[in-house]
Formats: sequence, C-alpha cells, structure tokens
Amino acid sequence: MTSGGIGRLVSTWTAGAVSALAGGAAMANPEPDQLNMTKGAAEWSPYGMHMVALWVCVVIGIVVFGAMFVAMFRFRKSRGAVAEKWTHSTKLEIVWTVIPVIILIFLAKLATGGLTSFADTTGSEMTVKVTGYQWKWRYDYVEYKGKPVDRVGFMSKLEESSDRTRQLKSNLDPEKIQVDGYKTYLLDVDKPLVVPVGVKIRFIIVGGDVIHSWWVPALGWKMDAIPGIANSAWTNLKEPGVYRGQCAELCGQDHGFMPIVVKAVPKAEFEQWLATQEDEAKVQKAAQTAQATPATAPQG
Repeated sequence: MTSGGIGRLVSTWTAGAVSALAGGAAMANPEPDQLNMTKGAAEWSPYGMHMVALWVCVVIGIVVFGAMFVAMFRFRKSRGAVAEKWTHSTKLEIVWTVIPVIILIFLAKLATGGLTSFADTTGSEMTVKVTGYQWKWRYDYVEYKGKPVDRVGFMSKLEESSDRTRQLKSNLDPEKIQVDGYKTYLLDVDKPLVVPVGVKIRFIIVGGDVIHSWWVPALGWKMDAIPGIANSAWTNLKEPGVYRGQCAELCGQDHGFMPIVVKAVPKAEFEQWLATQEDEAKVQKAAQTAQATPATAPQG
C-alpha cells in the first residue's frame, strides 16, 4: 500500500473513531466547551462533582510531572549530579500515603452525597413510566400532583424524514433535515415527551424486550431499561426547552435510530396539554366501547 493510501486509511479510521466518541448531536451541531461534561438543565447534575475531581487530577498531575521534570533536567548526570545513597524516608512515605487517602475520602464523600440525592425520588409531583422497545420508546403518564393520569401514553420513534433518509440508496441529504437551523438528522422524534418545568418528576424505567438505556445528557444521568426490573430516577428542569438524548445501550441493529426528545414547557402550558390529552383519551375510549357493543335489535 502506498504512503498516501495509508494516510487516507488512517484518516478514515480517525474520523470514524472521533464520530463514534463525540456522538451524533455534538458532531452535527458543535457548541463551545462541548468536550467537557454537559452542565445540565436540571436541579441535580453531576457537573459540579466532575469539575472538582477534574481539578484535583490536574493539580496532582502538575505536582507529579513537575517534580519528575525538575529531577530529569536539574539533577541529571551531565550537570554533575550524584545520586543519593539513602533507601527511604519514613516521613515522606507517611505524607504521600496520608494525602491521597484524604483526597479519596473527600471525593468519595462528594460522590456518595450525589448518588444518594440522585436516588431519592421522594417528594416527586409527577411520575412517568418509560419503556424501551426495539427500537422506540413508550411514555405513560402515571400521576401528576397526587392525582392519577387517565390513559395518557404514546410511542415515540424516529421522525419520518430521518427514517426515509437513513434508508440505503435513498439519495436524500441528511444536512437538509433541520429545525430552526439545528440539524436534527437521527435526533428528532415524531412525539416528544412533554414535561413541566419546576416540577420534580420521577421516572420509572423498564425494558419491554431487551436492555436499553434512557439517556438525556441535559438531565445529568442515564438509566438502564431492563426487562423485569423497574429502575427509577428523577429530574427537575429549570428552563423551558428541547433536550435531546439517545439510547446508550447496544440493543440491536437499529440501536442508533431510537433518539429521545424531552420538551420542557411552563407548568400552565403543560397542564393544558395534559388535560387535552386526557379528553382525547376519553373520547377514544368511548368510541371503542361503542364500536365493541353490539346493537340491540328493536322490539316489535
């Protein structure tokens, strides 16, 4: 193989690896500081803990590598440095043992506090059941503000234009699939999950066939959807907006085509939307009941 061919091959592999690691949304819609963890749009986010751990690692790296480079360049043999003959220093060993232990205890306390907060769904004002299927999601609204929600639920799958474009030999351009300038190829759905802002929402997440993983980076967490096991998590979104995610567990041939879209709206708008959905469900139920009931023959 020629050097040019090798170069093109390496470039192709590199581009593929970067695309896989960075994720579709980031590559299609680059934003400032996207290489760092997403700050999140919810009340609880691991971003703060992440930044503390990051800077602890940075400081440790500066100290360790700084000492190494000083030893390499200042005390090298060519400058007449002579190696010491001592074998160890008890005081130094105590110091470099105690300090890491203190750092680990500090980070463990932060992580434990974050996990317990994340796992505590008490005080939730709303419950949504999320079910993963090959290759779509189902959302069922269970309760809102202590009252059960009547028959409001729907399937959410990849929207039609992306689904047509992804087909082999479609000859359609993914770049043309946009919403207000935001490229949404493989990132949009036909029916988003609508939730209110300023409300603590509990999610019950299960799998309907194989293991999936419900992941919206802006919420600060992801949770596996496992058949036969009900996992729970919560969020409390602070600002209205559209927050996108994807299945994060390889679940079959169309794993890459089951995006997640969460639409957060003001509380009053959500309550109006929910009431409309309940009314439509009642009308549909009444129509199904009437259709299933046999007509009574008139009496002669």
